[in-house]
Order: sequence, then structure tokens, then C-alpha cells
Amino acid sequence: MTSTSNNPTAPSKTKLKLKINRIHAVAKWTWGANLSEDDVCIVCQSSFEGVAPGVKFPGDECPVVWGKCGHAFHLQCVNAWLTQGAQSGGGGTCPICRQEWEFSAERGEI
Repeated sequence: MTSTSNNPTAPSKTKLKLKINRIHAVAKWTWGANLSEDDVCIVCQSSFEGVAPGVKFPGDECPVVWGKCGHAFHLQCVNAWLTQGAQSGGGGTCPICRQEWEFSAERGEI
């Protein structure tokens, strides 16, 4: 029998120690719902996973809302649209289909 020290193909029993100095984690999130075909807010032209103008962080600070008509927008964008319509006397209509805007109680409810 030969010893493992004389056998160059034998696995080494040396243990390596590894010290981690820094970690740079990357993550991706989505709303997890069927949004529009393009997944873009038609008012600001930004992705729903992105943010509306003037908002720093996506998610709870920039939620996506749906109307009874089934169209989705950033909350800040549709509020700005509805405010402009009210000031011009046009009322509150959906920016896409021009139906009277009503917030849907559930995501994607049509």
C-alpha cells in the first residue's frame, strides 16, 4: 500500500480560511400582478417597478393603482392627472380610455 503523501492525485486535507470584507447584494422586485402590456405608466412613461417623478424609492412610496376600467398608473401620476383635469374643468377621466375615473378596490379588477 502506498501512503497518500506519495500519491499526487489524492485529495488534499488542507482547509482554506476565507475572510469576507464586503458584500454587494443585488435584488430585483416586481409588483407581482398583471399590469399593462408594456408595464409602463402612460402618464410619466416610467416603468411600474421604477418611480414616478419626484419620488425617491419604489414600492410603498410609489404604489401602482388600478381603475375600474382596468388601467394601471403610479398613484402620484394619476392624482396629478386628475388634479389637472379638475382644474381645467374636464373632470377626472382615465388618461388612456377617458372613462370616468374610479379607483378599483382590488388589483386589476375590471
